[in-house]
Amino acid sequence: MLPVAIDAMGGDVAPAPNVAAAHAAVADGIPVVLVGPADLAGRDGPNGTLDLIEASEVIGMHDDPAAGVRKKKDSTLVRAAEAVRDGTACAMISAGNTGATMAAALLRMGRIKGVKRPAIATPIPVPGSTPTVLLDAGANAEVQADWLVQFAQMGSIFAHHRFDIPNPRVGLLSIGEEATKGDSLRKETNELLANTPGINFIGNIEGRDIMTDEVDVCVTDGFTGNVVLKTLEGGMKTVISALLEAFDAPEYKEHADALMPALLPLYTTLSPDTYGGAILLGVDGLCIIAHGSSSADAMRNGIGVARDMVEHDITAEITAAIAATRD
Repeated sequence: MLPVAIDAMGGDVAPAPNVAAAHAAVADGIPVVLVGPADLAGRDGPNGTLDLIEASEVIGMHDDPAAGVRKKKDSTLVRAAEAVRDGTACAMISAGNTGATMAAALLRMGRIKGVKRPAIATPIPVPGSTPTVLLDAGANAEVQADWLVQFAQMGSIFAHHRFDIPNPRVGLLSIGEEATKGDSLRKETNELLANTPGINFIGNIEGRDIMTDEVDVCVTDGFTGNVVLKTLEGGMKTVISALLEAFDAPEYKEHADALMPALLPLYTTLSPDTYGGAILLGVDGLCIIAHGSSSADAMRNGIGVARDMVEHDITAEITAAIAATRD
């Protein structure tokens, strides 16, 4: 297996968690290569010195994505994407600027033939069940109906291999379950999805269905998907903070101590670190987009996702699925 290219300088507190994750991945048996400056600290570890692709520039979190990729040709993001394109890495992962990560992957790797637009697929935790794959989570603010059909195809393949779901159920996010509900885009997409072979389409779903075991893949435009994602993140943080505050009260300490063992698995399920980030589907290579505040554990998990998707060769499977529909 070729190494996973890790953007060492991507993220709010880079490079420490990214370098730590690289060492942990090597311990897990996953080959990696860091992409960063020549003097990158921390490369020496118990399993040897980590390989490095030198890059002298960094695209910051507040940089314009397209301009950053265009002007900073020796940036860590661009060099990581080029490593995948050139066959010296099997995948890339970054916790840096999301737009720039997507732009670097798209401009350097290119799109899979026939894919109209790439989409960001994000796992949404579902307590007691497998996560729901939400896409698009922010790559395309405006979409067309046939793009959403492709999102459903790509999301189904990802959900099948990522979470071992035999025949993922696909739902179209709308304002009502009936096929007649929603705007013209949703109505047109509903009809197309219902008549596209190979998609296990269960019809429209509503926002309240996303964190249930009723659906495996939720398809929507990137504007709506990103609002849904951030709303759910904020809601879960608020609930967790309220619980922790209540547990800190002296009068509830005994009860909190008794409940904590039962709640810790739930905390793990709801934590974004568990899933290692999102995946950019539709580009001709593997690109994992981690959260800007990703810890070493989150990055380690994201590297593991990259390894798993390489082993399942989902890029080739998506290519075949799109070609079959196009033909």
